[in-house]
Parts: sequence; C-alpha cells; structure tokens
Amino acid sequence: MGAAPNIAVRDRSSQRVDPVRVLVVDDSPTVRAVFARLIGEEADLRLVAAEESAERAIAAILTSAPDVILLDLDMPGMGGLHAIPTLIELAAPARVLVVSSLTVRGAEHTLAALSLGAADTFAKPRPGKFDKEYRATLLRKIRLLGRVARRARQTSATPSQPLRPAAPVVPHVLAIGASTGGIHALGQLLGALTDAVDIPILITQHLPGSFMAPFVRQLQAASGRGATVAREGMALLPGQILVAPGDAHLTVAASRAGVLVVRLDDRPAPSGCCPSVDPMLASCAGLYGSHALGVVLSGMGRDGADGAARVVEAGGTILAQDAASSAVWGMPGAVAAAGLAAAVLPPDQIAARIVSAMGGA
Repeated sequence: MGAAPNIAVRDRSSQRVDPVRVLVVDDSPTVRAVFARLIGEEADLRLVAAEESAERAIAAILTSAPDVILLDLDMPGMGGLHAIPTLIELAAPARVLVVSSLTVRGAEHTLAALSLGAADTFAKPRPGKFDKEYRATLLRKIRLLGRVARRARQTSATPSQPLRPAAPVVPHVLAIGASTGGIHALGQLLGALTDAVDIPILITQHLPGSFMAPFVRQLQAASGRGATVAREGMALLPGQILVAPGDAHLTVAASRAGVLVVRLDDRPAPSGCCPSVDPMLASCAGLYGSHALGVVLSGMGRDGADGAARVVEAGGTILAQDAASSAVWGMPGAVAAAGLAAAVLPPDQIAARIVSAMGGA
C-alpha cells in the first residue's frame, strides 16, 4: 500500500514532455525581462536565450536550438523584419512569432513579416495592458507554435494519406484557401504560376478587413497579375485575382445574363471563420463541377475541409500543402486526412501541378 504513491510519481515523470524552447529577441531590456519571467513561470516552457538584436539571435541559434522565436521588428542594426528568412533557415523547424508594436501601427508591417515566413504576429501590450488575458493569449500562441515545431522536428515528411485521381479536365477556376502561414505560401504559389493559368483565381485568406488593401498589393507584386478585393456582382475575369473581403465569404454564381459573378455571403459559416474557405469551395463546386480546382494552404483548424468535400463530390480536384512547408498543418492536414487531395505538396510544386493541369509545360 505504501509503495503506490511512489509508483504514481514515477508514472507521471515518465510521461513528462520536454518543455518548448523559446528564444526572445527584443532590444528593450524591460521587454526581455518581462517575457523571460512569463516563460520562466510555465513548467512546459523554457527560455533558452534572450537577445537584444537580430544579429545576436542569429549567432545564438546554433547553441539554443529554439522551437519558438519571439521577435520584435523595430530594432537597431539588421532589424527583425530583414532577419526573418535567416532565422527561419538557421532555426528550422522553429516557428517565428512576431511580437511588435509595429503590428499595431499598420497592416503593412504585419503582412511583410508574414510574407517572409513568420508563422504569426501579436501586438506588444499597450502600457498597463499586460494583463491576464494578454498573457494567456501569448502563452497559447507560443504553445501552439511550439507543438507544431516539435512535430515538424520529429518527422520531416508529410504523413502518408490516400490520394485520389485529379479530374481529367482543364480547370475553369482556381480557388485557394489559407490561414496561419498562408500569406507566405500564397506568395510562393502565385509567384510560380505561369501565364498558362488564365482562369479566375479566388482567394480566401483569414484576415481582417483593414488588411485587405495592402494584402492585395502584396499579391499583385508576388504574382504579376491584377488583384482586387471582391465586390458584389463583379464579373470573374481570366487571370484576375479576387480576394474575399474581411467581413464576408467570397462565393460565385451565374447572373441572369449568364455572366459568372461574385456573390458575397455574410451568413455564419460552420467553421466560425469570416471569411470562410468552405462557402467559396462549395460555390465553385456547384458552378463549375469537375472543372473546379481548389487548393488548401497552411492554416489552423479545418476550414476548407467541408468545401473540399463538395468539390470532390462534384468531380473537381483538390490540392493541399504538405506538412513540412506549412506553418500550421491544420487546414491542409484535415483535407489530406479525409482523403480529398489529389496531391499534397509544397506551394511551388502545387503551382507546377496547376500549370500542368492547364496544359502548360
């Protein structure tokens, strides 16, 4: 009887998971101290280094081996923004979480960081606002990205999932859904498309409305194509990119004159997301049938899985981003696990499949 408590203790110890390793990069000693204290109070997190510049963080990576990098953008020297690609390359598969006051001042800084590969962004707290809610949200983001990095470190390959044949027809529409990590993936995919892809391109990216104008400019720069935020009744044009607004789902329909147009839908989606990928894919399935081609990129949750099922039921094709290249393999992982994808690939290889489906080289 007396031995039972010791056995229980040994069992708990044997199940203990190594803490998520966190690197803090900020030029403010106060911020470094606050974040160090916050992380140090959590048994499942471990501060491996706190550096005052991007240059010092790059030098520290080889010995600190972080899972998550908390990165400020506004720092002397190289600065956080320009350091993101190097940090990602050297610390792979660590995830970069930008924590900066610049993300409050404008969407441009946030989108720039995300386009370079940051997994997520979070604003620094305003004076007096480092409260319980802020701390809980920051810790939740760190833990989520830490788990993602750990899984990526354990296996560099996408889990084997059943694939289905692609539709043996030329696509008439390309609909792309994405969330966390999707902005970087979108840039890679769109940048690799050739002029052979001369069909309407619809994009639903989980972003607030205030981000849409700079997001559209970013897509134009990456793709070399015209891009605009979708408006009710807009005609779908070959090669043009239409982006879901921040307050409605982007869907498509045929007008009374037979012209294919945008229909904005603000009804709640089952995923709880607005805009949601599911209504976009479902409407493409209904309008285009087997000629619908859908892509689900990096993102948290499973938005897009139900819409992808509708596309497949209509005879269309779904492509999904692979785990190794995804910041978070939630949305594409749900599609792959359901056996809905014809291929699970990095964004540039997805682009090659799209070009091939259009009859391009």
